[in-house]
Amino acid sequence: MGRLTTHVLDTTHGRPAGGVKIQLFQRDNNQQYILSAETHTDKDGRCESPLLEGKSFAEGLYRLDFFAADYFKHEKVELPDPPFLDVVSINFGIAKADDNYHVPLLISPYGFSTYRGS
Repeated sequence: MGRLTTHVLDTTHGRPAGGVKIQLFQRDNNQQYILSAETHTDKDGRCESPLLEGKSFAEGLYRLDFFAADYFKHEKVELPDPPFLDVVSINFGIAKADDNYHVPLLISPYGFSTYRGS
C-alpha cells in the first residue's frame, strides 16, 4: 500500500517551514472537493504522519492547500495587503494506489514550486 506525504521549505529564510496549516481534499464523483485531512507542519517542516495511507489511500484527484500567508505573518515577514500568495493550492492525481507520493512545497511570499517525490 502507498501513502501520501508532504513537507514545506521556507526559501526566504532557507529553513524548514514549521507551523504551516495544510488541508487535504479529495475530489468526489460530483467533481466537488471534500476535506479529508487537516494538519500543521512540525519544526522540520514535515507532518507528524502521512496525510493518506492504508485503505484511505486511493487513486483519484486531490488538492493540497498550504496556508502560506498565515505562516509568513507568524514569521513576521512584511506582506502586502492583500498578500500576493495567500493559500497555495496544488491539484494532483494519484494514479497508482501502491506507490508512495510525496508532494513537497518550496515557498516564499512571492513564489513557490513543487514536484512529485517518492
